[in-house]
Amino acid sequence: MSLTWAFVVFLFVIAFVLITIIKFKVNPFISLLVGAIFMGLFCGLPLTTISGEIATGFGNTMKSIGIIVSLGVILGQLLHESGCAEEIASMMLKMTGQKNAPLAINLTGYIVSIPVFFDAAFVILLNLVKNIAKKGKISYITLVTALAIGLITTHALVIPTPGPLAVAGNMNVNVGVFVIYSIIVSLPAALIGGMVYGKFIGRNSNYYGDDEVVEEIPKEKKQYSPSGSLGVVLILLPILMILLGTVCTQFFAKESFPYQLFSFIGDKNIALLVGTLVAYLCLKKYLKRSFNEIIAEASVSIGGILIITGAGGSFGNIINQTAIGTGLKDILTGMAGTASVGILLVIIAFLISQILRSAQGSTTVALVTTSSIMGPIVAGIAGVSPVLVGLAICAGGIGGSLPNDSGFWVVSRFGKLSVQETFKTWTIGGSISGLVSLIVLIFLSLLSGVLPGLH
Repeated sequence: MSLTWAFVVFLFVIAFVLITIIKFKVNPFISLLVGAIFMGLFCGLPLTTISGEIATGFGNTMKSIGIIVSLGVILGQLLHESGCAEEIASMMLKMTGQKNAPLAINLTGYIVSIPVFFDAAFVILLNLVKNIAKKGKISYITLVTALAIGLITTHALVIPTPGPLAVAGNMNVNVGVFVIYSIIVSLPAALIGGMVYGKFIGRNSNYYGDDEVVEEIPKEKKQYSPSGSLGVVLILLPILMILLGTVCTQFFAKESFPYQLFSFIGDKNIALLVGTLVAYLCLKKYLKRSFNEIIAEASVSIGGILIITGAGGSFGNIINQTAIGTGLKDILTGMAGTASVGILLVIIAFLISQILRSAQGSTTVALVTTSSIMGPIVAGIAGVSPVLVGLAICAGGIGGSLPNDSGFWVVSRFGKLSVQETFKTWTIGGSISGLVSLIVLIFLSLLSGVLPGLH
C-alpha cells in the first residue's frame, strides 16, 4: 500500500466524517468509528485487524484518560455548585482593582477553566462580566473577549481537561512535565489573545452591555459562599501533587520506597481523586445537593466526553496501522538529528489539529485524533520533543472556531453578540492565542537541548 494512496483514503475518510457530523448531524462517536472502518478497508487491512485495532485504540484512550476525566468533571461540578467560580472572580478583581478588570477577568477564566468545562464556566461568570462592564463603564466586548479566551486557552492546553489529557497519554509523556510547559505556553497566549486583544477591539466601544437587570448576590448571603482563595487552592491541589511526584522521583532510585511513594502521590489518577475528595469535604457545607446527586449529573457529561474521545483514539489507531503511520515515520526518521525536524513537527502538529478543529468544531476530537496520529510517528525520532509536539497539538485546538462549534454559539447567545461580533471576539481572539502558543513552542524547540524534561 503506497503512502500516496493512504493519503487519498485519509482525505476521503476525513471528508466523510466531517460531512456526516456537520451536514447530517450524526454523533461524532458513530462517525469516527465508521470512518475508522472505511480507513482500514480501503487501505487493505485484514478485517480482524480492523476490529481489533479499533478496540485497542478505544481501550488505550480510556486507560489513559478515563478515570481522570471522570474525576475532573466531578471536581468542576463541585466548584460550580458551591459558587467557587464567582468567588475566584471577585478575589481577582479585588487584587487587580477595577481599572484592571480585563486582567482580572482573563486570569479568572484561565484558572477556572482548568477543572470547569468551558460552557459552564462562561455562563456562570458572564453575570459578573455584565455587572463590571456597567458599573465600571468598561467595554463589554473587551471583558467578554478576556473571559472567553482565558477559558478556552486552558481548556485546550492544561490538564485535567480531556483534550490535553488524551494528548499527554497518546504522546507518552510525563504528565508533570507536560503541565509545567503547558502553563509556560498558555499564560502569555491567554493574556495576549484575551486581555491585550480584548482591549484593542474594545478601545472605541461605548457599549457596556444591554439593559437587562443582572441579579447580584445579597451581602448577607455571601458569607455562605466559599472564599476565592479556597477555590484556587482546590484547583491547584491535584496539579501540585502531580508536579511534586515529577520532581521528587528524580532524587531516588526506582526500587526505593520514597520513589514508589512520590510516584503514587504524583500519579494523575490519584492526584485527581485526592483533589476531588478534598474539594467535597471543604465545600460540603456550601452544596445544596448530595454528593451522589452531583456525581449522577456529572456522569451525563462524562459519558458523552469519553465515548467521543475513545472513538477518536480508535480512528487514530487505525490510521497508524496504514502506510500513513509507517511512511511519515520513515521520512521523518531520515531527517532525525537536523535542527529543523523538531520545529517542523511542531508546526505540522499545530496545523493538523487546527484544520480538524475548524472543520468539525470540537477541540477535544481534534486533539485526540491528531495526537493518536502523531504519537507513534514522533516516538523515538532524534531531535524531536514529544512534549512540545503534544503542546502544539493542544495549541491548534484553541482558535479557528467556526459556527459548527458549540462554543461559538455559547459565546454568541449567552453573551448576546451578533455572529459578526462573535467572530471578532471569540474566533479571532482564540486564533491569536493559538498563534502565540505556537510562537512560544517554536522558541522552546530552539532551546529544547538545554531545557529539562523535553526529551
